[in-house]
Amino acid sequence: MRFTDAIRRNALSISLLGLSCLAVAGASGARAPAKPGEDSVRPGVNERFLSQDLDVAEFVEIFEGESREVSVHRERIARALEVSAGMQVADIGAGTGLFLPDFDRAVGAEGRVYAVEIAPKFLAHLRERAEREKLARVEVVEGREDAVALPAASVDLAFVCDTYHHFEYPRSTLASLYSAIRPGGSLVILDFERIPGKSSKWVMEHVRAGKREFRREIEAAGFEFEREIEVEGLKENYVIRFRRP
Repeated sequence: MRFTDAIRRNALSISLLGLSCLAVAGASGARAPAKPGEDSVRPGVNERFLSQDLDVAEFVEIFEGESREVSVHRERIARALEVSAGMQVADIGAGTGLFLPDFDRAVGAEGRVYAVEIAPKFLAHLRERAEREKLARVEVVEGREDAVALPAASVDLAFVCDTYHHFEYPRSTLASLYSAIRPGGSLVILDFERIPGKSSKWVMEHVRAGKREFRREIEAAGFEFEREIEVEGLKENYVIRFRRP
């Protein structure tokens, strides 16, 4: 069964995140106010992930199973990001932590991996996974609906996997990413191809826009488009890389 079919079957929305799933952080589930002049682009898109009834085990099966092409080709995707020893990497919307073992190995002893999430149940799962799997370079960060909550100039690479379409306040979130990424650093977006007449009904309804519009939003935030990254095996998703001047 295909990844999108699995989600329709369970009547679930995709997280950030691995996500990198920006919704209000914290167990209270209280929604952050909209930024002045910025309305939500998709009200309620992340509400399911804020629930204390969220079944993490079910999402581990969905996000990390054989029905999801991102999971099947995880190692190829990780290599394509060109993570190297000593880098500071942020996994925005880390979800269940699919990429954390790869990133932890790649950054080496002097590097750091920030697993950013806003869903309370995912945050708890990420902390437990990092401890259980001895992912010594991983630090779990509680993000916000409108910000990644990372210090200024703290990361060399921010990776947003199947999560950008969950940015409810993309201008504010992109501004926080721009601040967090060091000059010369990279922002990589992996998201669903949304092509009328070609993409599934689920993608057309769930993902608010296609690659071209998302690219325009990211460039408007000050990032410079570098290239589209070809990853063998990806058919439902694309990968695009930007540079922070």
